[in-house]
Amino acid sequence: MRIEIKIKLQNLDVIDNNQVRIKSYRISSAINGVGQKKDSFCTPLGKHIVRAKIGSDQPINTVFIKRRPTGEIYTPELGASYPGRDWILTRILWLSGCELGFNRLGLVDTMRRFIYIHGSPNCINMGKPGSIGCIRMFSTDLLELFDLVDVGTEVNIKEN
Repeated sequence: MRIEIKIKLQNLDVIDNNQVRIKSYRISSAINGVGQKKDSFCTPLGKHIVRAKIGSDQPINTVFIKRRPTGEIYTPELGASYPGRDWILTRILWLSGCELGFNRLGLVDTMRRFIYIHGSPNCINMGKPGSIGCIRMFSTDLLELFDLVDVGTEVNIKEN
């Protein structure tokens, strides 16, 4: 099984071992576009793997900061208290680049940039770039994806 992310389409597909698309989800990638460099706030391209799955024992809409649950559950009221915040909710699939010098190690290291596939509030406009580098999904979609994939699952992020 693998994940294919197409930035131009703002879409994430889950492909099984027979090369059949079994799920498709709308996403929101970086508002700054694509790029590998540290501090660019861009979504990195290329071949990655799911390095870690975080939050399996947490309720939906759990708020995470630095990959740790805060004890809060996201509500629209909490969101209004922190306007402009890029919420990380429900689950985290932490990505690691596989291409030395392109998305792994040095100033282009996806994992050290803390690039995730993560849940977001329902008010986020999926299908349109808006994150600060990560791949955002609706929390209910992410719950489903989280259960489908394992640590080590290949994740290919392409522009087209």
